Amino acid sequence: MAAKNLSKPFVWILMGLLILGLGGFGVTNLSGNARSIGQVGDADIDVNDYFRALQSEIRSQEAARGEALSFIQAQEMGVVDNVLSRLVSVAALDDETQRLGISIGDENLRDEITQIPQFQGIDGNFDRLAYETALEQIGLNEGRFEKQMRDETARTLLQAAVLAGVATPEAYTDTMLTFLGEKRNVTWATLGRSDLKTGLPVPTEDDLAQYHKDNAALFTAPETKRITYVQLSPEMIVDTVEVDEVILRDAYEDRAEQYNQPERRLVERLAYPDQDAADAAYTKLANGEATFEDLVADRGLELIDIDLGDVSKASLGSAGEAVFAASAGDVTHPVSTDLGPALFRINAVLAAQETSFEDALPELREELATDRARRVIDSQINSIDDLLAGGASLEDLAQETDVELGQIDWHAGVAEGIGAFENFRAAAQELTTEDYPEVLQTQDGGIFALQLDEVIAPVLRPLDSVRDDVEASWTNDATVRALATQLETDLPRLRDGATFEEIGLSPRAANNLTRTSFEPDTPPAFTQQVFEMQSGDISSLNDSGQIYIIRLDAIIPPSDTDESLAQIKPLIENQYASGLSQDLFQLMADDIRNRVGIELNQQVLNAVHANFQ
Repeated sequence: MAAKNLSKPFVWILMGLLILGLGGFGVTNLSGNARSIGQVGDADIDVNDYFRALQSEIRSQEAARGEALSFIQAQEMGVVDNVLSRLVSVAALDDETQRLGISIGDENLRDEITQIPQFQGIDGNFDRLAYETALEQIGLNEGRFEKQMRDETARTLLQAAVLAGVATPEAYTDTMLTFLGEKRNVTWATLGRSDLKTGLPVPTEDDLAQYHKDNAALFTAPETKRITYVQLSPEMIVDTVEVDEVILRDAYEDRAEQYNQPERRLVERLAYPDQDAADAAYTKLANGEATFEDLVADRGLELIDIDLGDVSKASLGSAGEAVFAASAGDVTHPVSTDLGPALFRINAVLAAQETSFEDALPELREELATDRARRVIDSQINSIDDLLAGGASLEDLAQETDVELGQIDWHAGVAEGIGAFENFRAAAQELTTEDYPEVLQTQDGGIFALQLDEVIAPVLRPLDSVRDDVEASWTNDATVRALATQLETDLPRLRDGATFEEIGLSPRAANNLTRTSFEPDTPPAFTQQVFEMQSGDISSLNDSGQIYIIRLDAIIPPSDTDESLAQIKPLIENQYASGLSQDLFQLMADDIRNRVGIELNQQVLNAVHANFQ
């Protein structure tokens, strides 16, 4: 089945995807006899494609995080599994397109290649030298590029056929818009301990003991893991790291603009179309007939539109002399600029900042030493891993290396010390007594290894250790019970049509509440409860020793002229269609894999992974 008449933009997009995928982060080919990491049916998963895809994804994650990412971290984050899964899905599609005979066709492929801008000369015609050079830069020969282009096009055609006609049901869109756009008018009153008509009894020791027993879940320590760990962080060794003065001075020179800044001004620039208009505006300002803000408004602008922030004299060009001759609060005469004559208002004068090498030295030394400490730690990972693999205990590591030994009683609520690191928390969450210690990395460039000593079951804390919490909770509950008793005769009257004032309450009101609204002095569950009520309903909400009496006055349907909903509508439709499309694509890929089978060569995978370690 041949595909013809593909649009030029479509093919150029394919070309861009190939270039990005193959050349975006540098081209590397792996040596060795193995050419494939596995097969899906009859379709191979090329070993170099896997290497480049994995390299690209790791670099992308590093760019997003702003720090280097080790292969161990990439594995823990699921990067490696995600890349492999993606290529398996691609291979599954390749196998299916081969089975169905989907192809772009030689003639059509040739015509489209000659139209790709990257392969054209200065005259706009196809240039074979440009073609060969472009392919060489991304590490491909003509045959392989054309095959990959055929494969990518065939996959896209197959996906398009499967996903054709995916649309968002109108009923779904309307339901979501109603849910998001409805508003509520509500009236409520708050009652607390001061509103009690009778005094609140003081709890006895027996009251507290019984409350502590009856509400054990509130005062029970969670399941805790007692963990022994070793840790090595940059801060632990930074004082032992030496940084050569030449490197420090080079870093200082590289940051000259940071440490030595010229005198600057905080200014606003109000430009005019011609000199007469600028002169007239300045005259009105000088004569007191208008403020600078008035002039800005007359131009249909706001102050934020004309704010230049802090600027140097050089950055202002020909206007620099006039602006820097003025004082804070002054407005200059009309000054010629690239935008036409303009008035400049000087809001502040920022003195020149000059930081000597000696003054910058502590900051530079700390930053460079910390960076070097990270590299020192990174160089020790393999040797420490080898010690662990050889049977060394964590205690042995603490004696033979720079790591420090520690112990922590960890649960999800612990966020101090090493428990503050997300990687440690994730590892501790999954840790079992069957696990052997391995080196893992923290976000600051440090490393750790851990072992589970014991799991401490949840235990009820003794009353004496939580007495204040028990008494506060007892008092809140007793207050709510007393207030509820007090309201037993008032709430029926309110439901029968009495006003809040008639039953002695001081109401507050809010109109046009949305699901994302927050009313001050109300609990987090307030808005949710309001939106669960029907118009005219009366309900109560208990929170922290207070009762909230709520009346829903009106349900306001979404407005057909609501611009925000009009903007949200296509997002809802696209999100639904996109999610459905992804589900369909995944179902198709899973079906193909299940039909034709998958074979992966773990030895080749390990060889690829070794290049990242």
